[in-house]
Amino acid sequence: MTAKKREVIVADKAPRAIGPYSLAIRAAGLVFVSGTVGIDAQTGEFVAGGVEAQTRQALQNLANILEAGGSSLEAVVKTTVFLQDMAEFPLMNAVYAEFFKGDPPARSTVEVAALPKGALVDIDAIALVGETHGD
Repeated sequence: MTAKKREVIVADKAPRAIGPYSLAIRAAGLVFVSGTVGIDAQTGEFVAGGVEAQTRQALQNLANILEAGGSSLEAVVKTTVFLQDMAEFPLMNAVYAEFFKGDPPARSTVEVAALPKGALVDIDAIALVGETHGD
């Protein structure tokens, strides 16, 4: 019996993990990305502009992590969006639609009482490895 392999993904273009977890793990042909928030990797601070700006930055961070893991947004099969305030769902959803055009992945969206460091949105994902748009 061969050992199952898992690989920790390090992404230079994304903020570091803010706790004892990996940004992503690649295993069994999939990339499992931990929740990403709207922190700018260069400054280490949340981007200004509310839930729309934080959603845009979180999705850019997600794209950067996926790229480091040998995947892409086009290969995402499932996301979970955690919102601090469900009243902001339309704003988040409009930005989300900019990143996932055509056939978007499956998604769950839930409101939570609080997110790490006071984030307004947190997005995690599962994606296929080695697949890009058109594959």
